[in-house]
Amino acid sequence: MAIVTLLTDSGESDFYVAAIKARILSINPGITLVDISHQIVPCDIAHGAYVLKSVFRDFPKNTVHLVGIDAHARRDDAYLAVLLEDHYFVCADHGLLGLISEKSPHQVVALNKVNPIQSTFAERDIFAPAAARLASGVAISSLGQHVPNFRKMTDRHVKATKKIISGHVIRVDHFGNLITNIPKSAFDVLSKDRGYTIQFGGEKFRRIHSRYDQTEQGDCFIVFNSLNLLEIGIYKGHASELLGLFYDSPVAILFDE
Repeated sequence: MAIVTLLTDSGESDFYVAAIKARILSINPGITLVDISHQIVPCDIAHGAYVLKSVFRDFPKNTVHLVGIDAHARRDDAYLAVLLEDHYFVCADHGLLGLISEKSPHQVVALNKVNPIQSTFAERDIFAPAAARLASGVAISSLGQHVPNFRKMTDRHVKATKKIISGHVIRVDHFGNLITNIPKSAFDVLSKDRGYTIQFGGEKFRRIHSRYDQTEQGDCFIVFNSLNLLEIGIYKGHASELLGLFYDSPVAILFDE
């Protein structure tokens, strides 16, 4: 089954997403189209990378992911088709792919180099045809010129010692919950048979919950979420607003001696 996912910052109040889908289906009406999201904050590479990283591996291998975020970032940005972790990605070369995987790509080709199209709508005119052809079984090498790699943005890394895990908020989600980059794997190793204190803003907590509803309405909860990342929220409230924490705010877990 040929699958193309769509992740864009186009919103849903205009014709843009429908036009991208129409171009794909006009090339191969048998392709299955899956919307990941069209509500990415405009030109927000970090937001797009977080959403894509969280879900792309859940799709079957050889799925094609059309990433229409900040598609006209800079005049010198190339348009790429990339085979990475057995998935195909079609996007602008603005660094997003470096945020979703630390692995090296299998293949990278630059699109729109031979007889280039001048377009103000690259997602429809360049990305969609490339995605449709990949999903139809066309070899990636036939879509453009081989290039050695793509641009890579780097994200903040977690710092972990025997005494502390230091991380940051990497996403404030739709519910106002604070998603951090602190992984459960590091916590499980360092917390074995030890007490701990979780610190953020002016708050200190000594418990991690297993479910969101283990606190009363309006109280703070802390869980390891479905991505196995530490998440902070207010039960039926907006944690970012109430706690005064936002993207990149520091969060730490200190371990008892």
